Parts: sequence; C-alpha cells; structure tokens
Amino acid sequence: MIDLYYWTTPNGHKITMFLEEVGLPYTLVPINIGTGDQFKPEFLKISPNNRIPAIVDREPAEGGEPISVFESGAILLYLAEKTGKLIPANIRDRAEVLQWLFWQMGGLGPMAGQNHHFTQYAPEKIPYAINRYVNETGRLYAVLNKRLSDREFIAGAYSIADIAAYPWIVPYEKQNQKIEDFPHLQRWFEAIKARPATIRAYEKAEAFKDQVISPDQARDLLFNQSADTVKR
Repeated sequence: MIDLYYWTTPNGHKITMFLEEVGLPYTLVPINIGTGDQFKPEFLKISPNNRIPAIVDREPAEGGEPISVFESGAILLYLAEKTGKLIPANIRDRAEVLQWLFWQMGGLGPMAGQNHHFTQYAPEKIPYAINRYVNETGRLYAVLNKRLSDREFIAGAYSIADIAAYPWIVPYEKQNQKIEDFPHLQRWFEAIKARPATIRAYEKAEAFKDQVISPDQARDLLFNQSADTVKR
C-alpha cells in the first residue's frame, strides 16, 4: 500500500496519474498547502523540502521498513521500478524516458512555475519577467511539439515521461500559450486527457476544489519563505 501525500498541483497529479494507470493501491493523505499543512513536523519527516507530493511505501519490493520518497520525479521513477511498468527495461529506451523525465523536472516544470508566478501571483506586473517566462514556456512547448512530430508519445511508448509532462501542459491558457500553435503537442495532450486513468486521477482532485486558495492567500503563505522558514 502506498500513502500519497497530495495536493491538487501539477506535481500532485503526476502521482495519481501513475497510480491509477498501473492500478497500484494507495491512500490519499491531503496536504493542504493553502493552510500550511506542508510545514507540519510530521510531514517534514517525509518531505524535508516542505513540498508535495511525497509517498510512503509500506510494502517495499525488498521488504523491511517502509520507504519514504519526496520529489515527484523521484517518486515516478521509484514507482516505475517497483512495478516494472511505464519504464523500459532495456538501456537505450530507458535512457530516452529518463532524459525527458529530467527535462520536465529541470525545465518545463520550473519555467512554467515561474510563468504562473509572475503572470498570476506577483503583486507587481513586471514586463521583463513575464516576457521571459512566457517566452521560455513557449520554447519548451515547441521542443516537445517537435519531439512528438514522429512518435505517439515522448519516448515512443507511454511512460513516466508523458505522465511528468502532461499536468504542466493542462494550464496552458494560464501560461499564455495557444495549444493549437503546437499541433503535435495538442494531439498528444488530447490523447492523454482521454485516458481512463487520467480521468480518474483528475476526478480525485475534485474533492478538494473548494479548498483551493486565492492568489492573494497563496502569495502570503507560499512565496514568502526564506532560510528562516527552514530553521524554525
């Protein structure tokens, strides 16, 4: 059984998508980042970076004590290896999946996140910052669009690379992107959106939709952290 410490963010959706796709039993443990659950000591023992998602695997493949994992990319890789699903066994295809998983973790997610911050949350609209991150998000969309021009999914077969990227494309309108400008990406996006596991994963988030906070609330709680936040 997997305990999934979760909230309704793109990174949270990655893990519900995977778990629904492979049929691995799990329990949702809501961590309401709008009320500060991520700073509670019991959560920090699992996720020292005070970010969701995180998991506790109570039945590790090798037995023994439960294993906790934080960071969404690490969780996807851990679960793929645990189940032997959505990651290739052979070294060449596995390398394809891993490089695109890390592309999302190091590029698409952080750049889209900064896009969201400066276009929606920042108290002052700074044109340079907005243009910087909107343009970089568009560049990354174009990279993915080009990659998908001759294959159904990012690494050929559906994998954790697709699961990692998809939730960060869902809010494309908020990122000031026109998905129709990226036809291969749009075809891929619609195919994943229609998967039964994706539908089930996003239905899980509906239970928490009334608890999502406003940009003003988010600004005060989520974006005013410093070294002192960790020290206290």
